[in-house]
Amino acid sequence: MRKPILKLGVTDLSLHHVTASLVSHVLTDMGFNVERIYAPHENNFKNLKSGEVDLLASAWLHSSHGIYKADVEQATPLIELGLHYEPYAHWGVPDYVPQSAVHEVSDLLKPNVLIKMEKTIQGINVGAGITRFSINMMKEYGLTSAGYEFLTGAERDCFSAFENAVATQTWCVVPLWKPQFLHYKHTIRALKEPKGLLGVVDRAVLLLREDKQVLFNQAQINTPDKLRFSNEIIAELDYKVCKNLQPLDDVTRN
Repeated sequence: MRKPILKLGVTDLSLHHVTASLVSHVLTDMGFNVERIYAPHENNFKNLKSGEVDLLASAWLHSSHGIYKADVEQATPLIELGLHYEPYAHWGVPDYVPQSAVHEVSDLLKPNVLIKMEKTIQGINVGAGITRFSINMMKEYGLTSAGYEFLTGAERDCFSAFENAVATQTWCVVPLWKPQFLHYKHTIRALKEPKGLLGVVDRAVLLLREDKQVLFNQAQINTPDKLRFSNEIIAELDYKVCKNLQPLDDVTRN
């Protein structure tokens, strides 16, 4: 008997690759043939809306991806399954930057901090929640007029900029999130952000188009709905894949 095919949309960042791999193992063990389709944040949701994918891993609700989920639901109802981890966005600094000097975002404007801080804040792709939040923060805190510049780019641009700064003990700001592999190796202190521009702690879930629920029986639906990982588990697996260069599906299967 031919295995039913499930098309799993995966947001094209390393930690989403990890979670999608974990989910794929579970679905494969249930008897499905899983095809992973990778796309940037917003395009991943567009693929779910068009039906190009049946499921999406993982949606961060509601701060980061709530607007994208709402757009999909204009076309089709969605079912939320599981709780992969509890992500949140933050701006962080390496732990060698004294807390007495830089404790919250507004401290980046202090004259003694402006002298020492790297002015380029390297982000990731345009559709990411942390990017939307960061662009707004640059304006709301007057950081651009103070000489700071926020850049979008690939995730490796963001992570390399941070690691290069740490190697030379340069003061820097990294627009980041938990879970992420940098946290597994480095102590990154989140800056206080009293204006609430970085959203709240989200729920990372698997989204299923309701019209694809017919592919599952009730017991099968319950299985991905029971999946519970954690920020720490995802960060560790992400580190093993990205920094130790271990094969993704081997790491997650183990």
